[in-house]
Amino acid sequence: MKKELANKNETLVKVLFIICMVLCILGYVSSPVALVGGFLFTYFLGHPFLTLNSKAVNWLLKIAVVGLGFGMNLKETLAAGKDGFILTIFSISATLILGYFLGKLLKMDRKGSHLISSGTAICGGSAIAAVAPVINASEKDISISLGVIFLLNSIALIVFPPLGHLFGLSQHEFGLWCAIAIHDTSSVVGAAYTFGEEALKVATTVKLARALWIIPLSILSVFLFKGKGKSVKIPYFIFLFILAIIMNSYLAIPAVITGSITNISKSLLVLTLFLIGAGLSIDKIKSAGWKPMILGVSLWVFISISSILVIISL
Repeated sequence: MKKELANKNETLVKVLFIICMVLCILGYVSSPVALVGGFLFTYFLGHPFLTLNSKAVNWLLKIAVVGLGFGMNLKETLAAGKDGFILTIFSISATLILGYFLGKLLKMDRKGSHLISSGTAICGGSAIAAVAPVINASEKDISISLGVIFLLNSIALIVFPPLGHLFGLSQHEFGLWCAIAIHDTSSVVGAAYTFGEEALKVATTVKLARALWIIPLSILSVFLFKGKGKSVKIPYFIFLFILAIIMNSYLAIPAVITGSITNISKSLLVLTLFLIGAGLSIDKIKSAGWKPMILGVSLWVFISISSILVIISL
């Protein structure tokens, strides 16, 4: 009897989870609500597809980002990338240097502090995943770093759009700020999507151009930690995103097709954010500890404040 009841409850949770996913895809849920809703669902009911969550997030995000390329023009994209280039170099360099000294001040493990600094400087979990193998980081260091970055990403997705309106930022300024100051691509695109269409285009372009810095960062990490013989993971989907922009700019693709692809991609993004929220647990937050959290928050506050001051003054 108990076994049958447990099976029924498990089936019900799966059905409810799928219904939530469908609501995200159909556009009934906003980006911040999807993220928080995913977290609350798992907290109260559990995650019925936890083993598939990470892979689903990884693939859905890549598909969504590539699809967004069909809504962009090459000339506008290059202009946005040019605006963010100098700011990108400054923010990455400053964040890595500050992270090194703060890590020493907090007496943190060098590899752990480097992972958090890398994730803050470039693109969150993707940078951590790329750098971790080349520095031989432990599973604990990787887990803690991802936990810190993941939590701050979730907060950023919710607080950045209201702050953008409060500061009176334009669409272009807000998109640029998101790309520089928010860690993961998913949260960058989610926050920008909430703010407006132009902000979404600018944020996506600058963030993906920024993500290419994973390659030189990984190579630098090899020398810093003497991890010889380690391969560097290249985010190849970025090149598909660029190809989509070129196709949309120079091929006579009917607007109804490119528009549909873009709308579907936005829906997939909201679904991705729901799954990201569902993958966040209290245990992950607690496992981070106070030193990594202090480092992560300090770097995040630094890059957020310094970048917005530079953007406003441009």
